[in-house]
Amino acid sequence: MLLEKLGIPFECAAPQVDETPVAEESPRQLVLRLAQAKAQALAQRFPQHLIIGSDQVCILDGVITGKPHTEENAFTQLKKASGNIVTFYTGLALYNSANGHLQTECEPFDVHFRHLTEQEIRDYIRKENPLNCAGSFKSEGLGISLFERLEGRDPNTLVGLPLIALCQMLRREHLNPLLA
Repeated sequence: MLLEKLGIPFECAAPQVDETPVAEESPRQLVLRLAQAKAQALAQRFPQHLIIGSDQVCILDGVITGKPHTEENAFTQLKKASGNIVTFYTGLALYNSANGHLQTECEPFDVHFRHLTEQEIRDYIRKENPLNCAGSFKSEGLGISLFERLEGRDPNTLVGLPLIALCQMLRREHLNPLLA
């Protein structure tokens, strides 16, 4: 959905990459390593292409917060987020498989949650069912009502792909979405 905004042809492919964090690895290091690994993992399959790799983590109280998978876990995550700042780190890699040129960047994005009542949290979970979303919310849906404010360079980062950074990288590879 996000890549379609740029109006350039693309194909989606899933790399086979182990996403297990390495000991003593910071969230920034983790997402950059995984974004790079994902992009480079597809180089043999796409030998003359620009390959995008991306990875994202959600940090709450200094801890990586994953997908809740259950309503109880979603409630716990949102209760912890209430009145706090949740930071997302999105790692982005653009790999030119034709010449081996690699660009990487980590985009932070802060979500300032307003103070939520337990009833608001329960009703939100019931209405939006965010059980497969890191942090237990969908900012592109009703989740926007949970926030006090959003801080970051690119709102697309929160959804999972920082398009401003990607466009900069693409231009460095002589692909300008405006001129394509």
